[in-house]
Amino acid sequence: MRVEEVPDPEPGPGEVLIRVHAVSVNRTLDLVVRAGKYTRPVTLPLVPGVDPAGVVARLGPDVTNRKVGDRVVTALRVDRESKFAAPRLLGVHTWGGYAEYVKARAENTQLIPDGLDFPTACVVARHAPTAFHLLRDRARLQAGEWVLVMGAAGGLGSAGVQAAKYLGAKVIAAAGADERVKVGCDLGADAGVNYRSQDLTAEVMRITEDRGVNVVFENIADPELFPKAFAGLGRHGRLVTAGAHGGGTVPLDVKHLYHNQITVIGATGETPADVKMSLEAAAAGRFKVVIDRVLPLSQAVQAHEIVAGRGGTGKVVLDATRI
Repeated sequence: MRVEEVPDPEPGPGEVLIRVHAVSVNRTLDLVVRAGKYTRPVTLPLVPGVDPAGVVARLGPDVTNRKVGDRVVTALRVDRESKFAAPRLLGVHTWGGYAEYVKARAENTQLIPDGLDFPTACVVARHAPTAFHLLRDRARLQAGEWVLVMGAAGGLGSAGVQAAKYLGAKVIAAAGADERVKVGCDLGADAGVNYRSQDLTAEVMRITEDRGVNVVFENIADPELFPKAFAGLGRHGRLVTAGAHGGGTVPLDVKHLYHNQITVIGATGETPADVKMSLEAAAAGRFKVVIDRVLPLSQAVQAHEIVAGRGGTGKVVLDATRI
């Protein structure tokens, strides 16, 4: 992965050209794609970057819903998903946001509220809408239910903690270090567990008075941690997952599954309405993101090394205005 000079993209009909100000580094959609281990084919050369935020610099033909100077975030999906094929993804199947400029369909952009900075906006748009979709739409989370959030200090995990609290749930923040557990608790979790130094299942059962949690928000898929989280689910529990950076192949206690009528749901996605709501909540101070550091675009390699080494707490963001 290296910095190169290439021609600026040309926005086509219905597209806008965005001057990128911030793009985050994601473990799966950046590191795994770059390593050549992503589950779907990727064509090289590729510019990564799935969640760029910036300023509209040019309009393609027929664009009427955006104007030059608009501050926007972009959707991950380049086109709509069908029942026959998965959608193409920005920064995975088309050139993405590790660049000074990126083009996107105007309808796939969302305005950034005043007062919200670009690094925060790109992280909010990347994770918060997915967390709401998984918990509200897929898990059907109800107020008063217990949720175990795995990886609670990560990008998606920290969004899960806040989305669950927003929906009125009680939250256990689980992470692999005490300082990461504290991040989840500081974001509103009702209890915390260090799953590297404590027995995760035993702590979950203690906290819930042996009832177990109603929902597990799982985005790690680690072969040691997954069964412990799964065992913490109570009757009619639901496990939702949209991540597998811990390996992806895990053991499953099928007896616990059917005796307790548990549902396991794998899903991704978000709606434009959720993106808008999440950005507005962040602008109003009701949704926070954890950012470890912001680096110049030229330090993308170092950014990947930091994320791969699990150093720091929170997201690493690239500033494309600094090369």
